[in-house]
Amino acid sequence: MKYSFRRGLLGISALVFLNLSFLAAPGLSQNAKTQKVKGPWMDANLTPDERADLVLKQMTIDEKIQLLHGFGMPQDEPVTLLNAASNRGVGYVAGIERLGIPGIDMSDAAYGVRASGSNGRYSTALPANVAAAASWDTEAAFEYGALIGRELRAQGYNMSLGGGVDITREPRNGRTFEYLGEDPVLAGTLVARLIAGTQSQHVIGDIKHYAFNDQESGRSSVDVRISKRTARETDLLAFEIGVTQGHPAAVMCSYNRVNGDFACENKYLLNEVLKKDWQFPGFVLSDWGGTHSDAKASAAGLDNEEPGDFFYGERFKAAVQAGRIPEAELDEHVHRILRSEFAAGIVDFPRQRSVVDPLAGLEVARKIEEGGIVLLKNDRAALPLDAGTIHTIAVIGAHADVGMISGGGSAQVDPPGGNAISAPGEGATHWQEEIWFPTSPLKAIQARAPHAVVTYDPGTDANAAAAAAKGADVAIVFAYEWESEGMDLPNLSLPLHQDDLIAQVAAANPHTVVVLETGSPVTMPWVDAPSAILEAWFAGSDGANALGNILFGSVNPSGKLPNTFPKSEADLPHPTLVKPPLASQRFSGPVSPVQRAEGLPPFQVEYDEGLKVGYKWYDAEKKAVLFPFGYGLSYTSYGYSGLTVTQGKTVEATFTVTNTGDRAGAETAEVYASMPSAAAEPPKRLVGWSKVKLDAGEKKTVTVEIDPKYLSIFDEEKDGWILVPGEYTILVGGSSQDLPLRATFIVK
Repeated sequence: MKYSFRRGLLGISALVFLNLSFLAAPGLSQNAKTQKVKGPWMDANLTPDERADLVLKQMTIDEKIQLLHGFGMPQDEPVTLLNAASNRGVGYVAGIERLGIPGIDMSDAAYGVRASGSNGRYSTALPANVAAAASWDTEAAFEYGALIGRELRAQGYNMSLGGGVDITREPRNGRTFEYLGEDPVLAGTLVARLIAGTQSQHVIGDIKHYAFNDQESGRSSVDVRISKRTARETDLLAFEIGVTQGHPAAVMCSYNRVNGDFACENKYLLNEVLKKDWQFPGFVLSDWGGTHSDAKASAAGLDNEEPGDFFYGERFKAAVQAGRIPEAELDEHVHRILRSEFAAGIVDFPRQRSVVDPLAGLEVARKIEEGGIVLLKNDRAALPLDAGTIHTIAVIGAHADVGMISGGGSAQVDPPGGNAISAPGEGATHWQEEIWFPTSPLKAIQARAPHAVVTYDPGTDANAAAAAAKGADVAIVFAYEWESEGMDLPNLSLPLHQDDLIAQVAAANPHTVVVLETGSPVTMPWVDAPSAILEAWFAGSDGANALGNILFGSVNPSGKLPNTFPKSEADLPHPTLVKPPLASQRFSGPVSPVQRAEGLPPFQVEYDEGLKVGYKWYDAEKKAVLFPFGYGLSYTSYGYSGLTVTQGKTVEATFTVTNTGDRAGAETAEVYASMPSAAAEPPKRLVGWSKVKLDAGEKKTVTVEIDPKYLSIFDEEKDGWILVPGEYTILVGGSSQDLPLRATFIVK
């Protein structure tokens, strides 16, 4: 979802989307409730497909067309007959009241329900999606989605536009914080659980941005060039797992082109892979303004245009009547939308506004953040801090006296209590505005060390900060990198001279702890200087308390990196980010229908690294990294032993994990596979994991079942997955570069 679209991203007014011919659209309800209808399709004992077919037989062509598009962006538009029944969100598909089919009210909800402040309502901001990925916790991912689903319903929405799963090919991507890491098995598994959680609340779930929306620079004009095998084994594998395991009711196609065609009219992506190969039964909606045609997009598999009806309104109807679009194709689009409404439960369980429980939301947010904070360094057991022996603490930088940064763009959640640094008490936010949630690390630290003198320095003057840190028992430096949709990071360095700040403070005080608030990997020229480093990500509504619990040891850190932290940008597959030429950045002036259809002039990005994405690149190229994929320390220690591998319908890896320290904790035991040389794969790939909770001294036997597809390759000639004969090695341990156990098996 893209709010900058309305603000001139494509240089056209949102009025384009308000086709006034629909002022008299049949069945358009002006209230949020549909009539009580007693048609046979209201029988909940029937399947969603059966119910959809029964409704479809009753519909006029105008009613069918009405379901194929949105009615603008109601939250930014005046109330009209077109959107009066909406909840004033970002998108609305009008229902068919006479048939009991409710409208679809959409809200951006990547890490919480967006734009609540504008209507005086409350939404919990969860930790950014990348922090949830760092927990490697499937049940936490389910609860993440369930909380979003509950709060959507409480506010009057019945569709989420979350579920981002584009893998991290380009860590400078401004939306890395919205996604779930660089590995398709990790990202796909977690997004499936998140979607399942959302849809458990009778809300339509979504997975996006399909596909290869891996950079924001020129996202509407970039043409991704990628081989079929690479596509299927990387980004598309994450989507495949999310679709087939999470069963989302909707898929959002992306802005970019893929091998020449826009993703929202790409026959290979939408029809051949999504709908035929994966048997996806739901509907495909375009990203906002991402539709470029009627007949081509329809034939390729696009079911719904958002946010308006430029192509899927009167133009679509005329194309059907002229025979350019078969009526059966129209009916399939409508069937898929109706089926999704029944399958998600929005017909049988109508929306009813209620009050969000902020305390419950804060507890969920805090627990997920506690599980996602990654301890990157802890020399000489600098952490956890002992409140009984520390007398002075210097807190430095990043507005840590009042708040913690959040990710921007359409994922932005309005902060309850207002922006902590610029607008306390004002809930609503603005596009690409830096928002600091009012969750104060300073206060959290003071609460946990009530007998210590805790001071704060803003960190704007490195010399003054170093002087403040010099005499303290411990200095805690907070550093941040703000990120947002609609932009990419210029580099992986911390902005605003924060590298210098950290270096000077650490030089003045050897007991310095660095807390990073970022959504992407950052380089650390100062990495050897501080005694401890924590990656807290964008920490959500109660991030300060989660961080305080980690710092002082009431919670043992268990997060593991979902993205590799490289030593420098020179080590990336693409050291220089490919940016669009000026002509491909935006339209100037009014946009004609022809220009709308053609889109901005394309520029190409070649994914010539092939299968070597993330840690697979660094493994294959033998490049040292700052911190590897899957890495994260604990206040205790773990041992691995006794690996056995058994083959049946699936491959199972069984091993023992022992807590060899003196604190209870949770260890994510990671399972990788090395393929036969004939497979022509990178050195290893993640094939499973298990997050194991262990008391001090406790040991547990763990079995990880490995999906055969995760051991397979995609054969372009056979257009399918195959298991290559030869010797496979299973490797088990605590990170992608710490795998003490290995065992082999043969595939004949």
